[in-house]
Amino acid sequence: MSAANRQGSAENMLSRLRGSLKTRAAGNENQENLAPKQAGGRTVLGALQNNQRSKTQNQRGAKQESSQLPSCKNEDFSKSCFDKPATKPPAFQIHLDEPDGACTKKQLPDTLKAKPTAEESLPLAISNAVARLRQPLATIDVPAAMDVSFDSPMDMSVAEGEEKAVNVNEVPEYAAEIHTYLREMEVKTRPKAGYMKKQPDITNSMRAILVDWLVEVGEEYKLQNETLYLAVNYIDRFLSSMSVLRGKLQLVGTAAMLLASKFEEIYPPEVAEFVYITDDTYTKKQVLRMEHLVLKVLSFDLAAPTINQFLTYYFCNQAVGKRVENLAMYLGELSLVDSDPFLKYLPSQMAAAAVTLANHTVNGGSWPKSLEEMTGYTLEDLLPCIGDLHQTYLGAAQHAQQSVREKYKGSKYLEVSSVDAPAKLLLV
Repeated sequence: MSAANRQGSAENMLSRLRGSLKTRAAGNENQENLAPKQAGGRTVLGALQNNQRSKTQNQRGAKQESSQLPSCKNEDFSKSCFDKPATKPPAFQIHLDEPDGACTKKQLPDTLKAKPTAEESLPLAISNAVARLRQPLATIDVPAAMDVSFDSPMDMSVAEGEEKAVNVNEVPEYAAEIHTYLREMEVKTRPKAGYMKKQPDITNSMRAILVDWLVEVGEEYKLQNETLYLAVNYIDRFLSSMSVLRGKLQLVGTAAMLLASKFEEIYPPEVAEFVYITDDTYTKKQVLRMEHLVLKVLSFDLAAPTINQFLTYYFCNQAVGKRVENLAMYLGELSLVDSDPFLKYLPSQMAAAAVTLANHTVNGGSWPKSLEEMTGYTLEDLLPCIGDLHQTYLGAAQHAQQSVREKYKGSKYLEVSSVDAPAKLLLV
């Protein structure tokens, strides 16, 4: 590739991602009937808009002071611009009715402090035994009684010329225990459905724009779908406990995506990459400090069951076809964008509703009996969730955020976002 082509590719990536949150509309719920501002074909998020970084120290300091205040260009914010409080509110504040025990640092007992290492406390005879065990295995005499053979799930020996396909998700011996564990953990790691009512400075529309931007980030860096689901889960759980100013909402989303990448990806993007895609709105130190705060608020519980996990689990137990699978994945990601009404449903319910709606759209089917027996969800239990998801599916083309639809227009997902939603549901 020539230098000119590389430069053009870099400029295209910059125009799609860099600072895209700063070029979208505030999405104030009171302005839904007004025509949104457009910039580069996308709605402009004025509420999260920060001034461009200046080269001088004075301008940079002025930017840091003004980035947390609402934009005065919008008439709806004029009153707040002129009636400024005497003191600036904190960027992050714990909800008063939810004491956050995760942020309190626990002191270790004196008996656990300055504890000697395991090897220092071992007697001499045991230390010699440990040293002997560290020898190469070939130099140790193994008793004949230990020479046993057993069938291992990792045994990949097959006949010559044959290939054995192994799916790590197909574990029938542990399937029931895994499903029970996931159902227990999804309750413990679910965000609060009505947390946005306690947020004084952000709205559902701002959150939707943030999630839409994270979809673009995931596609640009070729991240796993699970990374996106985890990041959205971290954002919602954080906002369930902490009040956040709109100027810091993108910082919360960036730190959540960084954490999810470290948890899920083999090669996660570096911190500098996340700073870059925010157009240097935040520094590397700010992102790392925000990451630390998110971890403390979440009590380091990062292994949260997601819609994507339950979809994978359902597909392993019920063959539905690739087109139904991709359409169910598309519907699952559509539900991430809007917190209302989908946060009131558990991920297992959302996954079941996505499978049912996708199966009905493609094959005219319904909720499979095998999955009903396995999950305990009947069709009647899922009807409210299916109805809400169906309405979102019908209005996807008119939604202000289109990153999910653009993502699933690709041949990788069989262009399932172009499949028309059924006008009415005739589930039996």
